[in-house]
Amino acid sequence: MSRRALLAIMGLLAATLAAVPARAERLIVSVSNHRVTVTPNYSGGELVLFGSVEKDAGTPASRSNYDLVVTVSGPRADMVTRRKERKFGIWINTDYRQFLQVPGYLALFSNRPFDEIASPEVQRRQQLGLNNVLLMQRVGPDFADVVPNDPFRSAFVRLRSEHGLYREAPSAVTFLTPTLFRTGIPLPAEVPIGTYNVEIKLFADGALVTKTETAFEIVKVGFEQFVANTARQNGFVYGLVTAFMALMTGWMASIVFRKD
Repeated sequence: MSRRALLAIMGLLAATLAAVPARAERLIVSVSNHRVTVTPNYSGGELVLFGSVEKDAGTPASRSNYDLVVTVSGPRADMVTRRKERKFGIWINTDYRQFLQVPGYLALFSNRPFDEIASPEVQRRQQLGLNNVLLMQRVGPDFADVVPNDPFRSAFVRLRSEHGLYREAPSAVTFLTPTLFRTGIPLPAEVPIGTYNVEIKLFADGALVTKTETAFEIVKVGFEQFVANTARQNGFVYGLVTAFMALMTGWMASIVFRKD
């Protein structure tokens, strides 16, 4: 290997190490329940995320104040936002925008406003706040994440927020001590079924110090789950049973409403 090639590799390695935040601290986190069951009468609930900042010998002695940002994202799916206009006295769909593999549930919590935690550039890079989260869309033949005030993006976030599925709370994380913290994760009645990823980022002096992840799962139980499993695992039998039930319902209706 030539000297020039060796210097190039060393330079690349140094740049890579410089881009990785120093791990003088680490996060220890957990959630109150890693498996949430949803029954037919489920009306919502809340999980609790709690944890601590573990320091080591490499932690600067002057570092005592931390900021924490928690991002909870639910199962991803393609979604569509439509624009309606009133024409000839009726509301019709005039345009739409498809969002690709976006979270069905998205929540961002912190101990203070994002603007006070980091600069706008860091906020964009670390996706702090709903306005900075990437929501990929199909725009004509292309794929892109548009500006936050795009009407379709704004409408999509607003509609999800009205159902409690998208939210941000800049004072939801509480530091019980300088290193112990907790926050609640509200789960609305319409919460999607699936695996939820929880990313916890620790900041100090406007810079990312370290991060970690955990997860929990939301599952259905009872008759609804039986039907869903049958439809997924044995579609032919599910189709036959559905057709039989439809026939029986029609036959019973004809008897009840038959005219003598």
